[in-house]
Amino acid sequence: MLEFGMLLVMIVALVGVVAVYLRGRGGFRPAQGETGTLYVTGVSPRPDDLVGEQFVTITGTVTGPTVQGTVVYGRFAWDVNAWPSIGDLITVAYPAGKPERWQIVHPGARPSLGS
Repeated sequence: MLEFGMLLVMIVALVGVVAVYLRGRGGFRPAQGETGTLYVTGVSPRPDDLVGEQFVTITGTVTGPTVQGTVVYGRFAWDVNAWPSIGDLITVAYPAGKPERWQIVHPGARPSLGS
């Protein structure tokens, strides 16, 4: 009985190693992403006395090829000299059918850690 358990553990470990190897070589391909538009409906206030990148919270509606009007929000590090405003249209990318996992396609913005 003990030998069967050891054999089972070794097989499971081997399958795990093969899966990690294939993932690293592109064996598991993620779903194709889509590009859409974020219509900004809310944005945190621009800090008046600070310069450089500061955190901004953006709320809006994502529209894309397979998504119509999904409300989303996110927190980003953004240059205060190019602060977004309500009514802006921002290009975003997201996994197909999952607009809640959107990311801004903008060189001045990057997702903050932990959001």
